[in-house]
Amino acid sequence: MLFYSAANFRFGGRGRWPAPLLVDPVANGPNSDIRALGPLSKNAYARVETSGAGSAVRRREFIGLIGGLAAVWPAAAQAQVSRKVWRIGHVLVGPPSVLGHFADAFEQHMLDYFPDRSFTVARRFTEAKSVDEAVRDLVPDIDVLVIWTTVGGVAAKKYATLIPVVFLGVGAPVDVGLVQSLNLPGGNMTGVTFEAASETYAKRLQILTEIVPNLERVAVLRTIGDPNVTFAIESVVRAAPMLRVNLQFIDIKTADELPGAFETMKSLKAQALLVISSAVIYGANKQIAELAFTHHLPSCSPFREQAVAGGLVSLGPDAKVMVKQGADLVNKIIRGAKPSDLPVEQPARYEMFINLRSARAFGLTLPLTLLGGADTVIE
Repeated sequence: MLFYSAANFRFGGRGRWPAPLLVDPVANGPNSDIRALGPLSKNAYARVETSGAGSAVRRREFIGLIGGLAAVWPAAAQAQVSRKVWRIGHVLVGPPSVLGHFADAFEQHMLDYFPDRSFTVARRFTEAKSVDEAVRDLVPDIDVLVIWTTVGGVAAKKYATLIPVVFLGVGAPVDVGLVQSLNLPGGNMTGVTFEAASETYAKRLQILTEIVPNLERVAVLRTIGDPNVTFAIESVVRAAPMLRVNLQFIDIKTADELPGAFETMKSLKAQALLVISSAVIYGANKQIAELAFTHHLPSCSPFREQAVAGGLVSLGPDAKVMVKQGADLVNKIIRGAKPSDLPVEQPARYEMFINLRSARAFGLTLPLTLLGGADTVIE
């Protein structure tokens, strides 16, 4: 199912890989007409004689003309580039009510880079199960694709092979095959990862052990089929023995399965909940927070929205800053950089939210060191 935004912002044009246009492209195609460079016509070359009494004068005139062309060439090329109206596609995995503010922020950052409004943005809000369709339908009409989540990045890898792609919030771009390496992506993709390191999930598990006394059983909520999950689980599994906890994996495919998933956690006598990021999970932040609260399960999530909605604690990247990073990469591509040469970035800022109201409801006393390290404490 696709959600189409009514706001398609017209900021100007089209074009593929940015390269200086040295001639008038309206004529007979690239490099076929030199009228854009000055008064010289194709026949002028025939008038340059290499012998005879007037050859020296004509030769000097020709050299002078070429010198004049050299002076106006860069200006003509720049004018061509500046007239390009770049068509940017922006695919967000979730409904406009949840993700619309990220789309707004991206377009504002692009306006900061291009106040001449020389771009358009086509927004698409889609469910995780429909992201392939959204990318496939959008690609023929755009010059650059910006896409969120690991499932989105995988869809772009399949269907957006001929245009630059900037992914945002991808868990393990090398492991899922989006790029060759973080420093030298190769191909047509670059972007911003969701985690600064795979150990971040282990850190979230550690936070739960610091909060919940005598913690032994931790439910791990994960989405089957999301490419990010495999690599996140590897980190948690490595950390569990050192933290002396047993992991109880609870699998869902859609948000509709969440109530049953929490009943399973209850039957397994889970003492806390670790949430693994995915597009499905992000779209159900409020529901997960409410179910965790109802079932008296202290939770740790990658998404601040869960802590705000009643979850105990979140530790994850600041998505608003990630939007700015994505716009910066698009700006570089429009100005001539190739994705293959732009290193994949890590999140520029992490943030921790603690819901003190939920902690009190659970009867938990939080360590002062943890409270002191929080960016936001919800009283």
